[in-house]
Amino acid sequence: MEQSQQELSRSLKNRHVQLISIGGAIGTGLFLGSGKSIQQTGPSILLAYMITGGICFLIMRALGELLLSNTENHSFLDFVAEYLGKKWAFLTGWTYWFCWIAIAMADLTAMGLYVGYWFPNLPQWLPEICALVILVALNLIAVSLFGELEFWFALIKVVAIVALIAIGAYMIITHYPTSAGPVKIANLWSHGGWFPKGAKGFLLSFQMVTFAFVGIELVGLVAGETKDPEKVLPEAINNIPIRIILFYLGSLFVIMAIYPWDSLVASESPFVEVFSEVGITAAATIINLVVLSAAASACNSAIYSTGRMMRSLAQEGSAPKPFIKLTKHQVPANAIFFSALVIFSAVVLNFFMPSQVFTIITSIATTCFLFIWGILTYTHMKYRRSMRGKQSHGFKMPFYPLSNLLIFAFLLFVAGVLLWSPETRLAALFTPVWFLVLRFIYFLKYEKGQATR
Repeated sequence: MEQSQQELSRSLKNRHVQLISIGGAIGTGLFLGSGKSIQQTGPSILLAYMITGGICFLIMRALGELLLSNTENHSFLDFVAEYLGKKWAFLTGWTYWFCWIAIAMADLTAMGLYVGYWFPNLPQWLPEICALVILVALNLIAVSLFGELEFWFALIKVVAIVALIAIGAYMIITHYPTSAGPVKIANLWSHGGWFPKGAKGFLLSFQMVTFAFVGIELVGLVAGETKDPEKVLPEAINNIPIRIILFYLGSLFVIMAIYPWDSLVASESPFVEVFSEVGITAAATIINLVVLSAAASACNSAIYSTGRMMRSLAQEGSAPKPFIKLTKHQVPANAIFFSALVIFSAVVLNFFMPSQVFTIITSIATTCFLFIWGILTYTHMKYRRSMRGKQSHGFKMPFYPLSNLLIFAFLLFVAGVLLWSPETRLAALFTPVWFLVLRFIYFLKYEKGQATR
């Protein structure tokens, strides 16, 4: 096999990286999950997004400093192996793969729900099978074409959010009349104040709010297929968190001004619900198409990342060697097919328990991502300690090490919220079982033979 087929292609451009990273983090969390978050919390959900967005920015800066310390590494898993050792790389790699599997399952579930808007009698699992087949096929195309397709996928989401904010601003200025009354900013606090569900409702919202930001670290994987990473990565890392915070805060602010928080239905997309309520039925159909493409985009990113992470695990010796193999288009097809097979279990779950799958899967994904973000933050600390007295690049984590400690405190807080909520407790308790299984597999694979010598 030629060398060009042995290595991933560095054919992603700056605009691809910017939009892929935005697209990976703007999906079901905003378009579907925000309805439930608003119902749980009320207007104070805006504060929850500000806090979580700020923490995610710090995580991204820590990741960026690691990535730019050695641009030859193709994923952050290489840094975990270097600074924490092979055992932690094994646990982190498989957990990150599992995180994106859960995200893909959640997005498939969302696609089934969105299609139900037009075909309420259609089984939820049927459009999910069709979507999975199409997205796997797209991921087998050359990465440059994947980047181009994902660029337009993500651009549709961004344009939809900007349009929603612009229309909402017009409605607020003109006090546009709706069945719920005239649109006005006072709708944010005139239905029970900023904290209508009290402190408990505000704290419980952090589960879905945190899930809304998972995937923001996808830039850590696309770095391996990026042209000129020294220029592209700092721009992506500095700009993406700010843009995402603006998109989330702007859209949710407009939604709650148009349609009071206590009138939203938790199981429906607030984007679709708002436009339906104001009587623009065609716009509701268009928005439903947009949120369907948003879920497809996030699922597409998930399939991309699971394939790359599986290949990294195989290169480390932690997954079967056939997953290293690339096609003539420099795509890890074996790894993608295996990941897609596991993602297919979402279709099976939606056949038996369609009403419960989304909450269970998002809770598991959030819990696992807390571990991933914690490992990234700790790896960054180990890197900085190793660099004492040495010259490093200028893209450094601000306020180190206080920023790292703040991230750890936030992650522990969200873990406590997951255990506190009856809806997410079971999923949170499942996660330690996942780590115990991985630890046992690592023992059998790497330590058992050494212990018996």
